[in-house]
Amino acid sequence: IIIHESGHEWFANNITYKDVADMWVHEGFTAYSENLYVDYHFGKEASADYVIGTRDRIQNDRPIIGPYGVNKSGSGDMYYKGANLLHTVRALVGDDARWRAILRGLNEAFYHQTVTTQQIEQYIIDQSGIDLRPVFDQYLRDSRIPTLAYRWEDGNTLAYRWTEVIEGFDMTVELTVAGQAYRVQPSTDWQTLETLSRGEVVVDRDYYIVERNLTE
Repeated sequence: IIIHESGHEWFANNITYKDVADMWVHEGFTAYSENLYVDYHFGKEASADYVIGTRDRIQNDRPIIGPYGVNKSGSGDMYYKGANLLHTVRALVGDDARWRAILRGLNEAFYHQTVTTQQIEQYIIDQSGIDLRPVFDQYLRDSRIPTLAYRWEDGNTLAYRWTEVIEGFDMTVELTVAGQAYRVQPSTDWQTLETLSRGEVVVDRDYYIVERNLTE
C-alpha cells in the first residue's frame, strides 16, 4: 500500500487524467510501480512473480477505459490488468533500460499536465519504436484476453493463431517448443512454424495471454 500510494506522486499528482474514464493512467501505473519496487530489491524474476500473481484477481468484466464525458471510470481491472498490460509491453520492448527511460520520460514529457490515454499510448509507441496500437486497444478497450490457439500438424509443424481478439491484433510473443526458443507474430489467420522437434509448447509467462492446445 505504501509503495502504491507513493507512486501516485508520479501518476496522479504529476501526470493527471483529463477524464475519469482514463483513471487507469493513475491506477495501472501505480499498481505496476509495486512490481518495480520488488524488481529493485529482489530481482527481475521475483518482480515477475509478483505482477503475474495478481492475474488471479482480474475479472475481465468490462473494458478498463470507461465512457468519456459522463464522469464514469472503467473496470476495476484498471489496477491489476493495467499492471499486467505494462508488464507485457515491457516484454515487447525487450530492453529494460529503454523501458525504464520511457517510464521516466513520461513524467518529464507530461510534467504537471492533464492527459488522455491517447497521449500516453503515443508517447510509448514513439519512444519504443513499436506499433503498440492493437495491443493498447485490446487490453484497454476490450474485455477479452488474447488466446493463442495452436495445434500440431504433419511432422514438426506447429500451426497457431490469435482468437478472442480485436480485428488487426498481431502481437508478437516468445515461446519455447521442446525447449527451443522461438519468437512469432501470430495473426487471426493460421500460420505455421517448422520446429526442430515436436514437444511441449510454453509461452513466455510475461505476456498476459491465454493458451489453448487444439491438438487433442
